[in-house]
Amino acid sequence: MTIASNHNSSIIRTERGLTIAGTRITLYDVIDLLKAEYPPKLIRDKFNLTNEQINSALSYLKINHDRVEAEYQEVLANRQEIRQYWEERNREHFTQISSMPRKLGKEALWAKLEEQKAKRASEQP
Repeated sequence: MTIASNHNSSIIRTERGLTIAGTRITLYDVIDLLKAEYPPKLIRDKFNLTNEQINSALSYLKINHDRVEAEYQEVLANRQEIRQYWEERNREHFTQISSMPRKLGKEALWAKLEEQKAKRASEQP
């Protein structure tokens, strides 16, 4: 574990990347929520951070924006690669599951599930 900046020991570099010291929360987790337009107070509460921790994270992101953004783009690409790997690996298994007959008496649950899937599919770009 190394300190990411001599001026800000509350942000450290771990095997997970830039992390808020004393937590398992990465700056990439914070960026995800900032890009989803969450206000800082909600991010603080969602991750159970102190005011000092969220303020340090936001300050670090502001000061090191270009470098952290480049790392964040790498993290996003890595996430996508991992997702594709597991989707491909499980495609046949999911096909087998979907072809299995449904249990009787669960029609309302299946209808609700199909409705939610359609909604999610329509929201994706």
